[in-house]
Amino acid sequence: MRKQSLLNKQSFIQGTLILLAAGIMNRMLGFIPRIVLPRIIGAEGVGLYQLGYPFFLVLITVITGGIPLAIAKMVAEAEGEHRPDRSRKILRTGLTLSLGLALFFTALALMSASWVSTVLLTDSRVYYTFIGMTPMIGIVAVSAVYRGYFQGRQNMIPSALSSVLETIIRIFFMLWFSWLLLPKGMAFAAAGAMLGVTVGEIAGMLVLLWQYFSTLKKDKSVTPYSSSTEESVPQTRPQNKGSVLYRLLGISIPVTAGRMVGSFSYLLESIITARSLALAGIATAAATSQYGALQGMVIPLLLLPGVLSSSLAVSLVPSLSEAAAQHDNPTIHKRMHQALRLALVTGAPFAVLMYILAEPLCSLLYGNADTAPMLRMMAPFALFLYVQAPLQAALQALNRPGRALFNTLIGAIIKIILILVLASRPEYGIYGAIIAIIVNSILVTLLHGYSVVSLISFSLRISDLIKTGTAMLIMGAGQRYVYTSILVSDTQWIQFLFAASIGVIIYLGIAYISGLISLRDFNRLPPFNRKR
Repeated sequence: MRKQSLLNKQSFIQGTLILLAAGIMNRMLGFIPRIVLPRIIGAEGVGLYQLGYPFFLVLITVITGGIPLAIAKMVAEAEGEHRPDRSRKILRTGLTLSLGLALFFTALALMSASWVSTVLLTDSRVYYTFIGMTPMIGIVAVSAVYRGYFQGRQNMIPSALSSVLETIIRIFFMLWFSWLLLPKGMAFAAAGAMLGVTVGEIAGMLVLLWQYFSTLKKDKSVTPYSSSTEESVPQTRPQNKGSVLYRLLGISIPVTAGRMVGSFSYLLESIITARSLALAGIATAAATSQYGALQGMVIPLLLLPGVLSSSLAVSLVPSLSEAAAQHDNPTIHKRMHQALRLALVTGAPFAVLMYILAEPLCSLLYGNADTAPMLRMMAPFALFLYVQAPLQAALQALNRPGRALFNTLIGAIIKIILILVLASRPEYGIYGAIIAIIVNSILVTLLHGYSVVSLISFSLRISDLIKTGTAMLIMGAGQRYVYTSILVSDTQWIQFLFAASIGVIIYLGIAYISGLISLRDFNRLPPFNRKR
């Protein structure tokens, strides 16, 4: 059994890098529909797609919010005791719970689709998109459980493979279906895009199932080793299926509650933003278009560098949980410094680039620069989003999901109030919603940071913040000068790439000179690190 675990299990850095590689590929591929879809169905069609999506997120959060994390935690414990039979029992219990919830909420979504689209939202055309998303509920529920199982075994490869294949299949069918259904109208085209997402989710689920049954065969092939190994491992009291379910619920409910706050906040944000823009005198079609530009174009661009933060957050949970169980505070502090430093240092140059080169970036990606003012307004505050994920993961791993829930709830309440107050005023409009999102990201990140600092007596390295800020300022000044004063080509994309490259080189140079990054950092990462 020990041989099998060595083959499948990855270290904290390796697991992060696997998820990071998949995440980068997914984010880069994900920009294909972000760029092409608006050209097929326009910003208004993207708005219809985005208006229905928050409801899907709420339903998925209820079903899978904390269950995958609970499964990962419980499976990790079972694998540590060399009890694969218990791991499979945890998996079966999680599947039963998730599928039961999925069937209930799928029926609820189908019955309430008409009411949601006509009463809660301001655009009844969302009905078709809403119907198109319902088949995904059960599929995502199954996939989430299997991902939690593999993460509990600290094997990130199945999750990475399934997510990459899901993205590729989703992009193809999303664009194809929207193009096929466009002659029937904008509402059907948006629904076609949602159906394409469903096809991608099916492909991702099939990959996970294939990986699971392959792993099952490998486990059975090494069972002769397990008897001798288990004799040396203290056996815990056997637990029945009911106790597994109770513990699963005990871990998952607080995490689900915390994520529900974020999902409900997103849902209320879409509803209140649409109604506030209507109060500001903006026509329904224009409001849908503005909201589609914000949620479907600007925010995904801002979140692109956050792929590292997301990967770090997933890998942090088992790593910090293990260190906390052993009362290993130095390792906890080390992991936190690594995660926050990586999130900050890697996200900073992207924030500068999106602020300085917002107009050419939006023009090249989306065919027009109308969204550039939104991007420029939000870019300086993107760093708060990048460090928020590792901080929240730390609170969950250290058994403080209640604090994360409280912090997220406070931020959500303030965001909704600000949207209602600002977006309903004609002089602000959609920018009122942007201000609210910025305030939310700053507040929640600071609250999470305070909670982590007070919980583990964690000391932030102010010098890293000062060095990063200095590198950002110098990079921004150099990048602006290069783009506006040094003409290397009349072609916009060549000029953009030249200025962006020079800016990144300046940033890396300043970061290296100041000691923010060093050549030793590469020695910690495979393939440079040959040590086991």
